[in-house]
Amino acid sequence: MFTHVRCVTTVCALSAALASCGTAEVPHTAHPAHAQPAPAPAPSSSQPPKLAPGPGGLTPVFMNGPRTLGKTVALTFDADMTADEGPRAASGEHFDNPELIAALRALKVPATVFMTGRWADEYPAEARSIGTDPQFEIANHSYSHYAFTGDCYGLPTVGTDRMKTDVERAYTAIRKAGVPHAMPYFRFPGGCYDQQALRALSGLGVTAVQWDVVSGDAFATDADAVAKQVLDGVKPGSVVVMHCTRSAAPTTERVVRTVVPELRKQGYRFVKVSELIGETGARR
Repeated sequence: MFTHVRCVTTVCALSAALASCGTAEVPHTAHPAHAQPAPAPAPSSSQPPKLAPGPGGLTPVFMNGPRTLGKTVALTFDADMTADEGPRAASGEHFDNPELIAALRALKVPATVFMTGRWADEYPAEARSIGTDPQFEIANHSYSHYAFTGDCYGLPTVGTDRMKTDVERAYTAIRKAGVPHAMPYFRFPGGCYDQQALRALSGLGVTAVQWDVVSGDAFATDADAVAKQVLDGVKPGSVVVMHCTRSAAPTTERVVRTVVPELRKQGYRFVKVSELIGETGARR
């Protein structure tokens, strides 16, 4: 489809399958949320770390971990499937990517998978396999994969009055698939959010997780170019966004097999998002 690594808006409008098919600057209007909120008090060992709410209980936003506490990096994978894509799955389109998960296991790379409830409904055995593997953690990517703002890569939009319900429905679907515990982290479809969306999710107790490195794997056909984009962008504490969706991100497994040994050679250690959030809390 492309020989470059960033999909254009017109292509995204044709397929709402992926969450983050944009450039490194994700469209949103919640500029104040870019300033990292003060972290929550250190959690007990049984509770995952998360950031404290912002002013007025506003949902906090996490972009990356600390830059000065060692060379850690979190690989994250969006398991995207929009609510109306059932017929495409029934006709043979693959929104899953078991080869990618197998590669991560073989390489012993911890990772965070942001899963839509619709994906969990379609692939419950895979959701359960990932969610019961201590190498991985599963977080919330909405149920419907509809955008929480307007003008978000052609995705359909969810009304403000249904945003909280959509997130809660995703947690229900993930639990129904047999995942014993999903993390209190949420990634906006397309990465698009504004103050209204952050307010709508207030009270859910989630930390919204963005990223500082766009892999460009969405709709890409050149794995080497995607790998280069990741390697050029990673810094200590980085969060990298990729996809667990074969049909619309076919190069991701090859990218992982290239990027992981190279980053290890550079001294990086792979961690889950929860560890980066915990390091952020420990730092402040």
